[in-house]
Amino acid sequence: MKNSRALVAVTASLLAVCSVTACSSDSAAGADGDTVVKVGTLKGQPHLYAPYFYEANAPEGVTFEVITFDSSPDIKNAVVSGSIDFGVAGVPSAISGSSAGQDVVVVAAAADGGSGLIGKAGLDGVESLKGLKVGYPKGSSQEILLRMTLEAAGMDADSDVELVNLPFSDMASALAAGRIDAFSSAELGPSTALQGDAVSVASPYETPVGKVNIGLYTTGATIAEDPELVQEVVDTHIAATEHMVADPEAWAAGVVETFGIDRAVVDTAITNIWPRWQIDAEYTGQVSALIEQMHGLKQIESEPDVAALINTTFVEAHAAATS
Repeated sequence: MKNSRALVAVTASLLAVCSVTACSSDSAAGADGDTVVKVGTLKGQPHLYAPYFYEANAPEGVTFEVITFDSSPDIKNAVVSGSIDFGVAGVPSAISGSSAGQDVVVVAAAADGGSGLIGKAGLDGVESLKGLKVGYPKGSSQEILLRMTLEAAGMDADSDVELVNLPFSDMASALAAGRIDAFSSAELGPSTALQGDAVSVASPYETPVGKVNIGLYTTGATIAEDPELVQEVVDTHIAATEHMVADPEAWAAGVVETFGIDRAVVDTAITNIWPRWQIDAEYTGQVSALIEQMHGLKQIESEPDVAALINTTFVEAHAAATS
């Protein structure tokens, strides 16, 4: 892997970025004969930034093209349809796809955390939310974390608070305007709100779901057709993820340069995100808890088999080769 080029990853990767509507759906060889791998990620999300470090860590003969989407379900659908080869996106979307019979397989973790339970000044602890308006994005992992956090405090999300369904992008502004008193949402909403008078009400991570959030996934068909390429992509992903951990300054600077986000917001956000690639028993258990909760809330009709959803072959091979 070309780790020595990691510090220039952002500049190099920006040359390979395009919008989803501007890219061809073909994934073949580039003009120089390299294999071109298309990877989807979300716009403006620091916890899904790893693909921007792929190009600097790519093996010889492989070039990465980063394609941005508006939502994790969009990324999952693009992976399943074959318009992209891999996606870095929310694990709940992979769960939903697998539950619906779609061919989607998580081959590495990507980032934990990135969620927050944020409220107006003066709130302190889950109990302080009683009777208040709490924003949440319906069908998200943040809804599950909110419900489980309230339940652990002896509260019912449907009766002890007034739930207000809002898009991720509206959370911070709705809180600032007084339309809600608190919210459970994903970055960058929490960090944006914390730049003002908002406070962190409680940790959203003290449930069986834990911090599990983002994964790297592809299709079972891709794994069967070209396991060597999947291994190369996973190895590249691991190098990129480890670079983010080792050099948060480069990570933050890259997010600011790529998306034009305020540096103070990014600096706050990355303290709430834990890049990772390992899939261990704890991770699998947290995904299982997430599946159970999604099924209980009728976000999915059936619980997919975790062993089919998560393929540990490639992270285990990397760990064995580097141990």
